[in-house]
Amino acid sequence: MRHHKHKRNFNFIVEPTEFNKYTEKQLLQYCVGAAMYMPGTMDFGPKILAKKMPGLTSIVLCFEDACPENAVPAAEANVLTLLESISSAIDEGNLTYEDVPLIFIRVRSIGQFRNFSKRLTSHMVKVLAGFSFPKFNSANGTEYFEHLVDLNEKLGEILYGMPIIEDPTVAHKETRLSELLAIKTILDKFHDYVLQVRVGATDFSSCFGVRRGVDYTIYDILTVRECLSDILNIFSRNNEYVVSGPVWEYFRQAKEMMFEDIVPHDIEDSLLQRKPIFNVEVDGLLREVILDKANGFVGRTVIHPTHFKYVNALMAVTREEYDDACQILSSDGGVHKSLNANKMNETKPHTCWAEKIYMRAQAYGVIENSHSYIELFSISKDDVEEV
Repeated sequence: MRHHKHKRNFNFIVEPTEFNKYTEKQLLQYCVGAAMYMPGTMDFGPKILAKKMPGLTSIVLCFEDACPENAVPAAEANVLTLLESISSAIDEGNLTYEDVPLIFIRVRSIGQFRNFSKRLTSHMVKVLAGFSFPKFNSANGTEYFEHLVDLNEKLGEILYGMPIIEDPTVAHKETRLSELLAIKTILDKFHDYVLQVRVGATDFSSCFGVRRGVDYTIYDILTVRECLSDILNIFSRNNEYVVSGPVWEYFRQAKEMMFEDIVPHDIEDSLLQRKPIFNVEVDGLLREVILDKANGFVGRTVIHPTHFKYVNALMAVTREEYDDACQILSSDGGVHKSLNANKMNETKPHTCWAEKIYMRAQAYGVIENSHSYIELFSISKDDVEEV
């Protein structure tokens, strides 16, 4: 798999790296990008087998919120069939690992995780990257990861865990800090198995009876912003964990915003000044992703196929960012004038930033400048496939 495969003729300064579930974790944790959630009941196998969605690089098949309880048995059966068919297609030479998106399963509970995992075989999990753990907290976290470790040992495979922090104990100020520190203690114990830390802003919003409108970002919702800020504070220090951003709930079914008819813009400046680019739904998503990057999130959850190309495109690194990062990482200390002669690059305080930029560059590629984002967004009608 490789990000932006649908842009066959795009000229990258540095090409994105190919990756699959066996890629070294140091890079793979940055590659998850836009992880598209869908109900476990959805038959997604034909799309993967036919290689019809090259821009989709990560999917999460959900047994929890997206799946009614009475549909869980059917969802489990569907996912098992999907994993078996994709693994068989690789065995038969009809697919390679580079054709398969990272596949994760969002389990419903620790009990459901235990029962479902008994039905997994070593053949199936060759194409399974891991699991998402909903409502992850200090009470259930150790059980989730202990069972994940047992599953790795039993099947002889690498399967990662992605805890989703969305519990009311984190939402509530009086319990938040102690709960986050307790969660971090658990994750530190199982660090090699933690691919990303994910956040559930919709659940946080629910705790306060709020929902951001299409004209607002999650950073405008004060109570939720505090939760996200503290999660980043605890988990993203010194790049210990990659933390991904929350879902954007709005979409427009029409696909015309995806075609190559977009007026040139300075994308970041226009969005932050709220100048229209596509439409309110897509502009809102892009505005949030820009703020995600500014705050240190990498990638995010998406719930509609019109979203993942925008999120992954904005994860690409500009030439100026890449040059600055390389200068900082190759320096033996001190302060240096940037190659663009427009800023100082101070080795010690800028190193964590430079490391993150460099890893994003490997995962998503390096583009000329922010104007190039528009070209990455633009897709010919032949490239558009619906889920």
